[in-house]
Amino acid sequence: MKGDDLMYDVAIIGGGPGGLSAGIYAARANLKTVIVERGLHGGQMQNTLDIENYPGFDNIEGPALSELMYEQALKVGVEWKYGDVSSVQLEGQPKALQLGDGVLQARSIIIASGAKPRPLGVPGEAEFTGRGLSYCATCDGALYKGADVIVVGGGDSAIKEALLLTRYAQTVTVIHRRDALRAAGILRDRAFANSQIKFVWDSVVEKVEGDSRVNGVVIRNVKDNSTQVLSAKGVFIYVGVDPVTNFLQGSGILDQKGYILTDPDMATSIPGVYAAGDVRATSLRQIVSAASDGAAAALHAYEYIENL
Repeated sequence: MKGDDLMYDVAIIGGGPGGLSAGIYAARANLKTVIVERGLHGGQMQNTLDIENYPGFDNIEGPALSELMYEQALKVGVEWKYGDVSSVQLEGQPKALQLGDGVLQARSIIIASGAKPRPLGVPGEAEFTGRGLSYCATCDGALYKGADVIVVGGGDSAIKEALLLTRYAQTVTVIHRRDALRAAGILRDRAFANSQIKFVWDSVVEKVEGDSRVNGVVIRNVKDNSTQVLSAKGVFIYVGVDPVTNFLQGSGILDQKGYILTDPDMATSIPGVYAAGDVRATSLRQIVSAASDGAAAALHAYEYIENL
């Protein structure tokens, strides 16, 4: 697309469930629609082995659900482009996305760029990422057959991945900074009933240690400040996510944490610019809520274009 200006009715940044849902609804409204994605279609769904809470599927693998949504989007006429959005022009008409050495123009934009795993920010984390330290048990769990591994975190993602790791690892030690899990009740029950899962409460990781690969972590008890070393061949981190909004700095539509502020119609403060999914400032970040956001964003983008 070198040097070309490509005009669309709707340009969607991100191809996760929010972006795919937006694309499906926009294309079905006869809008010329493109999704721009820098990675795999489906976003974080691709890193989820078992999805048990998406309506209509009591259990489906994340990559399979990603493929179904992607195929449906293409079937209804959504165009797909791989690329990394480096900057945006959101004000006025037309709006524009900078992709490498090309510009993509659109009458409206839906931002569904999602979120990425939050690092701990401790010594050894960056050094051992990919060498025993991971943010995705679905991706890397099979590498730790018969090993002792550690999961850091106490929310849904952490406990889901801890349960997944028991398929491979000998033991899974969950380190949580509080004295109770934040995960949903059914996940807590499964974890507590699994003899392979152990818990270290009221503790945080201070350092990741190893030689050529991870061999353990230093943890600190937040109540008495005592420290100890736990041996492990693998460390999996699930302490939250951060929005992917680096290309929106200075846009005026972000909150203090970098999430996009919207009204109930998914509209930002800039006319014709909407947001959907995990990138939005919201209390619920699930596949079903992202898909719902995407549908609403697309329908309101349609109304905006009709009134231009």
